[in-house]
Amino acid sequence: MTPSPSSTAEAGLVADNLGKQFGDLWALRELDLHVPAGSVLGLLGHNGAGKTTALRILTTLSKPTTGRAFVAGLDVTKHPLEVRSRIGVAAQQSTVDGLMSGRANLEMVGRLFHMSPQAAKKRASELLERLDLVDAADRLAKTYSGGMRRRLDLGASLVASPEVIFLDEPTTGLDPRSRNDLWDFLRELVAEGATVLLTTQYLEEADRLADHIVVLDHGREVAAGSPEELKAKIGGDRVEVTVSQAHEIDITRSALASFASADPSVDAGNLQVTVPLIEGVKFLDVLRALDHAGVDVVDINRRQTTLDDVFLTLTSPTAAPETDIPNDAADLTNTLVSQEPSR
Repeated sequence: MTPSPSSTAEAGLVADNLGKQFGDLWALRELDLHVPAGSVLGLLGHNGAGKTTALRILTTLSKPTTGRAFVAGLDVTKHPLEVRSRIGVAAQQSTVDGLMSGRANLEMVGRLFHMSPQAAKKRASELLERLDLVDAADRLAKTYSGGMRRRLDLGASLVASPEVIFLDEPTTGLDPRSRNDLWDFLRELVAEGATVLLTTQYLEEADRLADHIVVLDHGREVAAGSPEELKAKIGGDRVEVTVSQAHEIDITRSALASFASADPSVDAGNLQVTVPLIEGVKFLDVLRALDHAGVDVVDINRRQTTLDDVFLTLTSPTAAPETDIPNDAADLTNTLVSQEPSR
């Protein structure tokens, strides 16, 4: 169904039957999105599942084969320059210039967006303060820690006060403290009305930040909903059993088969079996079954379903590599700021 003008104006991001074909290969197919302004969409999937293809279409870097997409109320195909003036992109790899200071990096981006020198300096100072980079503002970016460079990258994507922000693996390589700090900052941006599309391999990140999640596999949507809805979809509690020897993996699976609501998953490297439990199963009965089978249990844990379980249940790791993806992550940022109309 084609989005109505009112729905595209009210939403930060809308996609209708979005697809991208390369020869006989569909890198993305039949993707529908409706992301309200002031919310976060988590786009999940294995490498090659279609995430980057979707991101490139939504940021005007690639034209769709089928369907339409609207960002900040604008058709990405018909009005690419206007879309670019309303979005910010933080690519997975750092795009800041290490031979410039943090302040100079942000001022340069402001000038590329056709800000006056005075306006660019003012905006850079605001972002350095907000990102807790004031003390390092005049140091070369190459001297920054990983967390500081990631914050500077995010700052560069925010110079033009975008309505919609695209974040591709924003916390890759960050330590837990830096990751939490970045999460807090993103929550502030959303509270102020920004719309965020987040791709991430950290399922905890999507669970904590995303209002809505779309899971892609082989270019198609295989699940969509809030984190809680997706976890409820694949069942309740899990029991994780770590054994002492490899041959006990199959014994454990057989011993717990009568308690399982679906096929167990196996981590052979860590000698671990994870079993989704039928509702109402008692933990004591699980322990008795393992003892009766003679399993040498190293560790056992009963826990609630996580997004990791959702991801592993619904996706396959054999997705084909995506086509039309730049080797240089800076292509995203460079293209977006190279043709901006003056505002």
